[in-house]
Amino acid sequence: MTSEVHADLAAKSDTAWKLRVYLFGGLVGLAAGLLAAYFYARVSEENESGQPNRIKTTDAMKLAVALLSVIRQITDLGARHGD
Repeated sequence: MTSEVHADLAAKSDTAWKLRVYLFGGLVGLAAGLLAAYFYARVSEENESGQPNRIKTTDAMKLAVALLSVIRQITDLGARHGD
């Protein structure tokens, strides 16, 4: 019985830290996306036309590569073992 309780507590602990990581990542992503949208809209308003410019495909690809680079760096943080 004691081993069953210990295993149950270990399983709950395992999912608890994952839930915290997912919530933190989601909130940081939400905040970063909202901040980026705010700045994009603000710069578009300051532009004389008042309308946002179309995003070129090359610019979108540059942003995608930069975002993948950030995701890779975050993944590398999780791969470290007590450094």
